[in-house]
Amino acid sequence: MDREILLSNIDKIHTTKMGIDRIKNNLKLDTDDVVNYCKNKILDKKSNVNKRGKNWYCEIDHIIITINAYSYTIITAHTNF
Repeated sequence: MDREILLSNIDKIHTTKMGIDRIKNNLKLDTDDVVNYCKNKILDKKSNVNKRGKNWYCEIDHIIITINAYSYTIITAHTNF
């Protein structure tokens, strides 16, 4: 259920300039298109999506992506080792 709600709003997902920098640093990414990177992770059939409180959490490939449930802003992403 949670997964379908987030996927139906995938086009609303975005982040801030600070969010881009934070996600690139946390995940050691070599791309400026972190929103597309995160969307692809969320869309992956293996991703585990759930909503807790005011945030969505997407877990896949030892990564957790945190998205505000109201604004669909990617707050952060970090590795989960």
